[in-house]
Amino acid sequence: MAAIDIFSRVNNFLMGLFGALVATNPPLAVSNLVQEQTGLAVPVAATPEEKELRAVMLADDLAQAEVGDWISTNSPTSLATGTNTLAESKAAFNHRIAARFDEVRHRYDGFLRNHPGNARGFLAYGSFLNEIGDEEGARTQYENSRQLDPKNPAVWNNLANYYGEYGQLTNAFAYYAEAIRLKPDEPVYYQNFATTVYLFRSDARAFYHCNEQQVFDKSLELYRQAIKLAPGNFVFATDYAESYYGIKPLRTNDALAAWTNALQAAHTDLERQGVELHLARVKLAAGYFTEASNHLAAVTNANYLDLKLRLERNLAERENPTADPGAEIPTNASAPPVPAVPPPPRQPKP
Repeated sequence: MAAIDIFSRVNNFLMGLFGALVATNPPLAVSNLVQEQTGLAVPVAATPEEKELRAVMLADDLAQAEVGDWISTNSPTSLATGTNTLAESKAAFNHRIAARFDEVRHRYDGFLRNHPGNARGFLAYGSFLNEIGDEEGARTQYENSRQLDPKNPAVWNNLANYYGEYGQLTNAFAYYAEAIRLKPDEPVYYQNFATTVYLFRSDARAFYHCNEQQVFDKSLELYRQAIKLAPGNFVFATDYAESYYGIKPLRTNDALAAWTNALQAAHTDLERQGVELHLARVKLAAGYFTEASNHLAAVTNANYLDLKLRLERNLAERENPTADPGAEIPTNASAPPVPAVPPPPRQPKP
């Protein structure tokens, strides 16, 4: 795996780990963080073997947090503002990242040589490899974990994520279903399953022997189940609402209800204004011009100015009876982006 790939795959999870790792009780803090983001409790070490695995996992988390800090310091923004203090070439920087992660690889390899029957160790190693961009290596470790402990739902979810991204969609559908069967109260599994069914509709049609509208229905129901289990999750709410853009004809009332729920789940003003744009877009497409105008009036953030102006132009053209019908906003047009938030974790650690 090239070092540049390692650089590009480090994600937002690292920043949360950095905060957890400087807490008063690092093992408990990391355990709580992983549970918060995946719904899977990570037991604080008890037996000597568990303590050893916990030490490796903490080394894993520390390395990723450290690399995340390096990347933040070496970002284009830091370069532009003059806050970058790393006097090294890009190649040297990537080599330093690869070397740091190699230290963690050796820790996992050593642990698993000494404890070849530890399913959680293989699962944790797979999660680490996936996070640094070694997907094939991750799949191998997940399979090792599954052979040792086929009743762990996280390993089925992680393998489903792999097959959903790299082929064999039938495995992905079946493995998500097995993860949910083993842990039916985990919202992340429903969310991942819903997204895969939605994105790969032709494969889902063949697998489930149904038409496209029925595939949409299945995906939407999975999204709703995730939201039911995590009603305040903004990411889940917006993913569900955005899915309506791909359905023809547009299910206007359902889409509006979904975006209204997303508005209630928003935690910041930026998130709320992003949802106001979506509500305006759907109501514009449905011909509710006055309501669309009211939603646009609620958008004042400069980040959304271009999108707001575009929708205002579309609204003016739609309200003008002499406007070119070709100017009508299509229901399958590119959606205004929802504010950037960390995606739901697809690779839970054990």
